[in-house]
Amino acid sequence: MLGSLTAMAAVLDDLVKLLALERIEENLFRGQSQDLGWGTVFGGQVLGQALSAAAQTVPTERHVHSLHAYFLRPGDVTKPIIYDVDRIRDGTSFTTRRVVAIQNGKAIFNLAASFQKEEPGFEHQETMPEAPPPEGLKTEQERFAAAAARLPKFALERATAERPIELREVEADEDLFHPAKHPPRRMVWLRAIAPLSDDPALHAYLLAYASDFSFVTTALLPHGVTWLTPGMQIASIDHVMWFHRPARIDDWLLYVMDSPAAHGARGLARGLVFAKDGRLVASTAQEGLIRKR
Repeated sequence: MLGSLTAMAAVLDDLVKLLALERIEENLFRGQSQDLGWGTVFGGQVLGQALSAAAQTVPTERHVHSLHAYFLRPGDVTKPIIYDVDRIRDGTSFTTRRVVAIQNGKAIFNLAASFQKEEPGFEHQETMPEAPPPEGLKTEQERFAAAAARLPKFALERATAERPIELREVEADEDLFHPAKHPPRRMVWLRAIAPLSDDPALHAYLLAYASDFSFVTTALLPHGVTWLTPGMQIASIDHVMWFHRPARIDDWLLYVMDSPAAHGARGLARGLVFAKDGRLVASTAQEGLIRKR
Protein backbone atom coordinates (compact mmCIF):
# COMPACT_ATOMS: atom_id res chain seq x y z
CA MET A 1 0.00 0.00 0.00
CA LEU A 2 2.83 2.38 0.91
CA GLY A 3 4.48 1.71 -2.47
CA SER A 4 1.20 2.45 -4.25
CA LEU A 5 0.77 5.76 -2.40
CA THR A 6 4.36 6.70 -3.18
CA ALA A 7 3.82 5.95 -6.87
CA MET A 8 0.64 8.04 -6.91
CA ALA A 9 2.42 10.98 -5.29
CA ALA A 10 5.24 10.64 -7.84
CA VAL A 11 2.76 10.90 -10.75
CA LEU A 12 1.32 14.10 -9.29
CA ASP A 13 4.79 15.46 -8.58
CA ASP A 14 5.72 14.86 -12.22
CA LEU A 15 2.70 16.92 -13.32
CA VAL A 16 3.52 19.76 -10.92
CA LYS A 17 7.08 19.87 -12.30
CA LEU A 18 5.75 19.72 -15.87
CA LEU A 19 3.55 22.77 -15.29
CA ALA A 20 6.20 24.70 -13.34
CA LEU A 21 8.28 25.30 -16.53
CA GLU A 22 11.89 26.31 -17.05
CA ARG A 23 12.53 30.07 -17.17
CA ILE A 24 14.97 30.80 -20.00
CA GLU A 25 14.57 34.61 -20.18
CA GLU A 26 12.61 37.34 -18.41
CA ASN A 27 9.41 36.58 -20.34
CA LEU A 28 10.31 33.26 -21.98
CA PHE A 29 9.63 29.80 -20.54
CA ARG A 30 10.22 26.28 -21.80
CA GLY A 31 7.97 23.31 -21.10
CA GLN A 32 8.11 19.60 -21.85
CA SER A 33 5.14 17.34 -22.61
CA GLN A 34 3.51 14.15 -21.39
CA ASP A 35 2.25 11.69 -23.99
CA LEU A 36 -1.21 10.63 -22.83
CA GLY A 37 -1.60 8.30 -25.78
CA TRP A 38 -2.97 10.69 -28.38
CA GLY A 39 0.36 11.38 -30.09
CA THR A 40 -0.31 15.11 -29.69
CA VAL A 41 -0.11 17.41 -26.66
CA PHE A 42 -3.15 17.25 -24.33
CA GLY A 43 -4.97 20.59 -24.46
CA GLY A 44 -5.18 20.87 -20.68
CA GLN A 45 -1.40 20.60 -20.46
CA VAL A 46 -0.66 23.57 -22.73
CA LEU A 47 -3.48 25.49 -21.02
CA GLY A 48 -1.98 24.85 -17.57
CA GLN A 49 1.57 25.61 -18.73
CA ALA A 50 0.56 28.88 -20.38
CA LEU A 51 -1.28 30.00 -17.24
CA SER A 52 1.76 29.01 -15.19
CA ALA A 53 4.00 31.13 -17.43
CA ALA A 54 1.67 34.12 -17.11
CA ALA A 55 1.38 33.75 -13.31
CA GLN A 56 5.16 33.78 -12.94
CA THR A 57 5.24 37.34 -14.31
CA VAL A 58 2.51 38.65 -11.98
CA PRO A 59 2.81 39.76 -8.31
CA THR A 60 1.82 36.89 -6.01
CA GLU A 61 -0.94 38.94 -4.35
CA ARG A 62 -2.83 39.06 -7.66
CA HIS A 63 -4.76 35.94 -8.63
CA VAL A 64 -6.09 34.83 -11.99
CA HIS A 65 -9.79 35.54 -12.45
CA SER A 66 -10.23 34.75 -16.15
CA LEU A 67 -8.53 33.23 -19.17
CA HIS A 68 -9.45 33.00 -22.85
CA ALA A 69 -7.49 30.65 -25.08
CA TYR A 70 -7.36 29.27 -28.62
CA PHE A 71 -5.81 25.99 -29.71
CA LEU A 72 -4.21 26.82 -33.07
CA ARG A 73 -2.19 23.75 -34.10
CA PRO A 74 -1.59 20.25 -32.68
CA GLY A 75 1.41 20.14 -30.33
CA ASP A 76 4.23 17.63 -30.80
CA VAL A 77 4.78 15.63 -27.58
CA THR A 78 8.39 14.87 -28.56
CA LYS A 79 9.53 18.51 -28.65
CA PRO A 80 9.63 21.28 -26.03
CA ILE A 81 7.17 24.17 -26.12
CA ILE A 82 8.30 27.78 -25.74
CA TYR A 83 5.93 30.15 -23.90
CA ASP A 84 6.38 33.83 -24.78
CA VAL A 85 4.68 36.15 -22.26
CA ASP A 86 3.61 39.66 -23.26
CA ARG A 87 3.14 41.94 -20.22
CA ILE A 88 0.26 43.86 -21.77
CA ARG A 89 -0.86 45.85 -18.73
CA ASP A 90 -0.11 46.29 -15.04
CA GLY A 91 -2.95 48.39 -13.63
CA THR A 92 -3.95 49.50 -10.16
CA SER A 93 -6.28 46.53 -9.64
CA PHE A 94 -5.85 44.30 -12.70
CA THR A 95 -2.91 42.76 -14.53
CA THR A 96 -3.23 41.41 -18.08
CA ARG A 97 -0.96 38.94 -19.82
CA ARG A 98 -0.86 37.42 -23.30
CA VAL A 99 0.97 34.12 -23.81
CA VAL A 100 1.86 32.46 -27.12
CA ALA A 101 2.98 28.83 -27.12
CA ILE A 102 5.48 28.11 -29.92
CA GLN A 103 6.83 24.97 -31.57
CA ASN A 104 8.96 24.83 -34.72
CA GLY A 105 8.71 28.62 -35.03
CA LYS A 106 4.89 28.56 -35.21
CA ALA A 107 2.22 29.46 -32.67
CA ILE A 108 0.28 26.39 -31.53
CA PHE A 109 -1.73 28.11 -28.78
CA ASN A 110 -2.70 31.61 -27.64
CA LEU A 111 -3.82 32.67 -24.15
CA ALA A 112 -5.07 35.93 -22.66
CA ALA A 113 -5.31 35.96 -18.86
CA SER A 114 -6.36 38.61 -16.35
CA PHE A 115 -5.29 38.79 -12.70
CA GLN A 116 -6.80 40.88 -9.90
CA LYS A 117 -5.86 41.87 -6.38
CA GLU A 118 -8.36 40.75 -3.74
CA GLU A 119 -11.16 43.18 -2.91
CA PRO A 120 -14.66 42.92 -1.37
CA GLY A 121 -17.88 43.13 -3.38
CA PHE A 122 -21.39 41.77 -3.93
CA GLU A 123 -21.77 37.99 -3.85
CA HIS A 124 -24.21 35.45 -5.28
CA GLN A 125 -23.87 32.10 -7.02
CA GLU A 126 -25.74 29.25 -8.65
CA THR A 127 -26.66 26.42 -6.28
CA MET A 128 -24.64 23.21 -6.46
CA PRO A 129 -26.79 20.34 -7.78
CA GLU A 130 -27.38 17.20 -5.75
CA ALA A 131 -24.74 14.54 -6.44
CA PRO A 132 -23.79 11.27 -4.74
CA PRO A 133 -20.50 11.43 -2.82
CA PRO A 134 -17.41 10.54 -4.87
CA GLU A 135 -16.27 7.75 -2.56
CA GLY A 136 -19.02 5.42 -3.81
CA LEU A 137 -18.36 5.97 -7.52
CA LYS A 138 -16.00 4.09 -9.83
CA THR A 139 -12.78 5.73 -10.90
CA GLU A 140 -12.25 6.22 -14.61
CA GLN A 141 -9.53 3.54 -14.54
CA GLU A 142 -11.95 1.04 -12.99
CA ARG A 143 -14.55 1.75 -15.68
CA PHE A 144 -12.04 1.18 -18.48
CA ALA A 145 -10.50 -1.88 -16.84
CA ALA A 146 -13.91 -3.56 -16.99
CA ALA A 147 -13.78 -3.23 -20.79
CA ALA A 148 -10.09 -4.11 -21.11
CA ALA A 149 -10.63 -7.02 -23.49
CA ARG A 150 -12.33 -4.74 -26.04
CA LEU A 151 -9.96 -1.79 -25.87
CA PRO A 152 -7.15 -1.33 -28.41
CA LYS A 153 -3.71 -1.45 -26.79
CA PHE A 154 -3.01 2.30 -27.01
CA ALA A 155 -6.38 3.10 -25.44
CA LEU A 156 -6.03 0.48 -22.69
CA GLU A 157 -2.61 1.79 -21.62
CA ARG A 158 -3.86 5.37 -21.56
CA ALA A 159 -7.16 4.62 -19.86
CA THR A 160 -5.85 2.41 -17.05
CA ALA A 161 -2.58 4.21 -16.26
CA GLU A 162 -2.08 5.98 -12.94
CA ARG A 163 -3.13 9.63 -13.24
CA PRO A 164 -2.33 12.74 -11.22
CA ILE A 165 -5.99 13.83 -11.28
CA GLU A 166 -8.63 11.34 -10.14
CA LEU A 167 -11.96 11.40 -12.02
CA ARG A 168 -15.21 9.80 -10.84
CA GLU A 169 -18.20 10.34 -13.11
CA VAL A 170 -21.76 10.42 -11.77
CA GLU A 171 -24.14 8.08 -13.70
CA ALA A 172 -21.54 7.11 -16.29
CA ASP A 173 -22.72 4.88 -19.15
CA GLU A 174 -21.24 1.41 -18.67
CA ASP A 175 -21.00 0.69 -22.42
CA LEU A 176 -17.94 2.61 -23.60
CA PHE A 177 -18.43 1.62 -27.24
CA HIS A 178 -22.19 1.80 -27.86
CA PRO A 179 -23.61 4.10 -25.19
CA ALA A 180 -27.27 4.97 -25.04
CA LYS A 181 -28.26 8.47 -26.12
CA HIS A 182 -28.47 10.81 -23.14
CA PRO A 183 -29.22 14.49 -22.60
CA PRO A 184 -25.97 16.47 -22.96
CA ARG A 185 -25.21 16.79 -19.26
CA ARG A 186 -22.67 15.11 -16.97
CA MET A 187 -21.16 15.53 -13.52
CA VAL A 188 -17.64 14.46 -12.60
CA TRP A 189 -15.91 14.56 -9.23
CA LEU A 190 -12.21 15.36 -9.53
CA ARG A 191 -9.22 15.93 -7.28
CA ALA A 192 -5.45 15.61 -7.23
CA ILE A 193 -4.36 12.20 -5.94
CA ALA A 194 -2.08 13.57 -3.18
CA PRO A 195 -1.84 16.71 -0.99
CA LEU A 196 -0.34 19.85 -2.53
CA SER A 197 1.25 23.03 -1.22
CA ASP A 198 -0.84 26.10 -0.37
CA ASP A 199 0.28 28.10 -3.44
CA PRO A 200 -2.96 29.51 -5.01
CA ALA A 201 -1.36 29.78 -8.46
CA LEU A 202 -0.49 26.06 -8.40
CA HIS A 203 -4.11 25.11 -7.64
CA ALA A 204 -5.37 27.48 -10.38
CA TYR A 205 -3.23 26.09 -13.19
CA LEU A 206 -3.82 22.49 -12.08
CA LEU A 207 -7.57 23.20 -12.19
CA ALA A 208 -7.12 24.69 -15.67
CA TYR A 209 -5.30 21.48 -16.66
CA ALA A 210 -8.07 19.27 -15.26
CA SER A 211 -10.92 21.35 -16.73
CA ASP A 212 -10.19 19.97 -20.21
CA PHE A 213 -10.97 16.36 -19.19
CA SER A 214 -14.39 14.99 -20.25
CA PHE A 215 -15.43 18.46 -21.37
CA VAL A 216 -16.22 18.86 -25.06
CA THR A 217 -17.17 15.16 -25.26
CA THR A 218 -20.30 16.19 -23.32
CA ALA A 219 -21.57 17.29 -26.75
CA LEU A 220 -21.43 13.64 -27.90
CA LEU A 221 -23.89 12.34 -25.29
CA PRO A 222 -27.12 12.92 -27.32
CA HIS A 223 -25.64 11.10 -30.32
CA GLY A 224 -24.67 7.72 -28.84
CA VAL A 225 -20.96 7.96 -29.72
CA THR A 226 -17.73 8.32 -27.73
CA TRP A 227 -14.09 9.09 -28.45
CA LEU A 228 -13.69 5.31 -28.97
CA THR A 229 -16.24 5.23 -31.83
CA PRO A 230 -14.41 4.48 -35.12
CA GLY A 231 -13.98 7.55 -37.30
CA MET A 232 -14.42 10.12 -34.52
CA GLN A 233 -12.18 13.18 -34.62
CA ILE A 234 -12.33 15.34 -31.50
CA ALA A 235 -10.17 18.40 -30.79
CA SER A 236 -10.46 21.51 -28.63
CA ILE A 237 -10.82 24.79 -30.53
CA ASP A 238 -10.95 27.26 -27.65
CA HIS A 239 -11.26 27.32 -23.87
CA VAL A 240 -12.59 29.98 -21.50
CA MET A 241 -12.39 29.94 -17.73
CA TRP A 242 -13.40 32.25 -14.90
CA PHE A 243 -12.03 31.73 -11.39
CA HIS A 244 -14.58 33.04 -8.87
CA ARG A 245 -13.03 31.96 -5.58
CA PRO A 246 -9.84 30.25 -4.42
CA ALA A 247 -10.10 26.47 -4.63
CA ARG A 248 -7.97 23.53 -3.61
CA ILE A 249 -7.70 20.85 -6.24
CA ASP A 250 -6.36 18.36 -3.68
CA ASP A 251 -9.88 18.25 -2.22
CA TRP A 252 -12.94 17.02 -4.13
CA LEU A 253 -14.45 19.35 -6.73
CA LEU A 254 -17.68 18.67 -8.63
CA TYR A 255 -17.47 19.55 -12.34
CA VAL A 256 -20.99 20.04 -13.73
CA MET A 257 -21.07 20.17 -17.54
CA ASP A 258 -23.67 20.61 -20.25
CA SER A 259 -23.73 21.17 -24.01
CA PRO A 260 -26.37 23.62 -25.28
CA ALA A 261 -25.58 23.18 -28.98
CA ALA A 262 -23.71 21.28 -31.67
CA HIS A 263 -23.59 22.35 -35.31
CA GLY A 264 -21.17 22.53 -38.25
CA ALA A 265 -18.85 19.80 -36.86
CA ARG A 266 -18.49 21.84 -33.65
CA GLY A 267 -19.86 21.24 -30.18
CA LEU A 268 -20.18 23.76 -27.35
CA ALA A 269 -19.74 22.77 -23.71
CA ARG A 270 -20.21 24.78 -20.52
CA GLY A 271 -19.12 23.92 -17.00
CA LEU A 272 -19.45 24.92 -13.36
CA VAL A 273 -16.92 23.79 -10.75
CA PHE A 274 -18.10 23.50 -7.15
CA ALA A 275 -16.14 22.83 -3.97
CA LYS A 276 -17.52 19.99 -1.86
CA ASP A 277 -19.10 22.50 0.53
CA GLY A 278 -21.19 23.99 -2.31
CA ARG A 279 -19.12 27.08 -3.15
CA LEU A 280 -18.98 27.85 -6.88
CA VAL A 281 -15.25 28.26 -7.54
CA ALA A 282 -14.98 28.41 -11.34
CA SER A 283 -16.94 28.49 -14.62
CA THR A 284 -15.77 27.18 -17.97
CA ALA A 285 -16.76 27.09 -21.64
CA GLN A 286 -15.25 25.33 -24.63
CA GLU A 287 -16.00 24.77 -28.29
CA GLY A 288 -14.52 21.71 -29.93
CA LEU A 289 -14.30 19.97 -33.25
CA ILE A 290 -16.46 16.81 -33.33
CA ARG A 291 -16.32 15.04 -36.69
CA LYS A 292 -17.41 11.52 -37.59
CA ARG A 293 -15.62 10.59 -40.77
